[in-house]
Order: sequence, then C-alpha cells, then structure tokens
Amino acid sequence: METAYVTSKGQLVIPARLRRKYGIKPGTKVYFIEGEPGIIFQPLTRDYIRSVCGMLKHEGPVTQELLKERGRDREREEAKGAKLGPR
Repeated sequence: METAYVTSKGQLVIPARLRRKYGIKPGTKVYFIEGEPGIIFQPLTRDYIRSVCGMLKHEGPVTQELLKERGRDREREEAKGAKLGPR
C-alpha cells in the first residue's frame, strides 16, 4: 500500500510507481468519484477511455428506436382519444 500527504494547497503527490503503472503523466485529467467506502481516484488515460468505449452498445441506431417508440406512443394516444369520443 502506498501513502501520500496532501499539501497546504490541496495538492497530492502520486507515488512514482503508481504513475508509471497507470500511465499518469503531467497534464493527465483525473476524476474523483465519491462512493462507499470513500473516494475513488480515476485517471482519464487513453487506456481507460479505450476500456470503457462501447460499454453501452446498442444493437441499432438509437434514433431509429426512439422514433419507433414515439410512433407507438402516438398510436396509444390516438386510440385513447377515440375511446373518449368527441368533445
């Protein structure tokens, strides 16, 4: 387990071994994710971004699926209106 101290300016020095292992270089953006049991520190490296690309794959274009759903909603609304009769 590695340890580090936070400076008076709120800066944190990441140990060199971890920087090398996770490809953290000067200018690397990081996310701090609050959760249980604490804070997760996630560097946004090319490798990380590649690993999450396609994670939420969909079988077809999302736009087409949304248009189909809207059509079904419209049909339900029209059927509902027909049951209520003219106003």
